[in-house]
Amino acid sequence: MTAEHADFDHSADFYTDAYIRDILRECRVFGMVGASTNWNRPSYFAMKYMIQKGYRVIPINPRAAGEELIGETVVASLSDLPVPVDLVQVFRRSDQVGPVVDEALSLVVPPKVIWMQLGVINHEAAAKAEAAGLRVVMNRCPKIEYARLSGELGWNGFNTRVVTAKKRAI
Repeated sequence: MTAEHADFDHSADFYTDAYIRDILRECRVFGMVGASTNWNRPSYFAMKYMIQKGYRVIPINPRAAGEELIGETVVASLSDLPVPVDLVQVFRRSDQVGPVVDEALSLVVPPKVIWMQLGVINHEAAAKAEAAGLRVVMNRCPKIEYARLSGELGWNGFNTRVVTAKKRAI
């Protein structure tokens, strides 16, 4: 791992708190590929939570295009987004991330970050995105990382690996 990439090591599944925190502070508009209109799916919970925290999350799902989901109109693909997004959140299988990254890189205004959800790992797609100047997170959930870094997970007894008596903000 080079000094310029000391904030993360994809092969070790390691990301510093600073790396994740910077992404969550900088990125305010998400495009959620694989968003589900089913209220009991993880993507639905993640979208609802991030919206409650002040983020705009635009759902992307070709089968639900045109429907409304938590106040946003579902679009069929990244190229159909009504506004540029800072972060593309991927709720798809690992083997389906490559085409998502290709489409993200083809946008007039590409995102700053590709974020692969829990269990989603694609090193080739990550390398391609990073070669184009994007930051990448794999096998993590922004909802969980936000809750962990803000202290909300600690309220439920989870070890957040952050020790402080002060209220934290992202």
